[in-house]
Amino acid sequence: MPLVRIDIGPGHPAGFGRAVGEIVYRAMTTEISVPADDKFQIITAHEASEINIPKSYLGIEYSEGIVFIQITLNQGRTTELKKKFYQRIAEDLHTELHVRKQDVFISLVEVNKENWSFGNGEMQYGPTE
Repeated sequence: MPLVRIDIGPGHPAGFGRAVGEIVYRAMTTEISVPADDKFQIITAHEASEINIPKSYLGIEYSEGIVFIQITLNQGRTTELKKKFYQRIAEDLHTELHVRKQDVFISLVEVNKENWSFGNGEMQYGPTE
């Protein structure tokens, strides 16, 4: 059910965005119980002029290596699960791809189950009438 959007700036090697996507997908399946094969990701690389961020916010210093991860998913996960999920992604991106933890920006957008259609113009989840 999650739809993941990953936005990265310039200067990353070929395949970097897809590697980020694999790390995010692995964290979703292990930390927040997303089913296997539920992988829908849009990965976009941007020019430097297309990313407008502050030098710092909330005491966090950002670099040009920032990675934006926005995940639309069904509502209902606890705050503790979300915290663990954020930490797992930041740690794995740092360890495996050398992304600074400060440059891992994650936004969750929670929706009701009936807000999805995975194809055929049908509502696969939600109330049946």
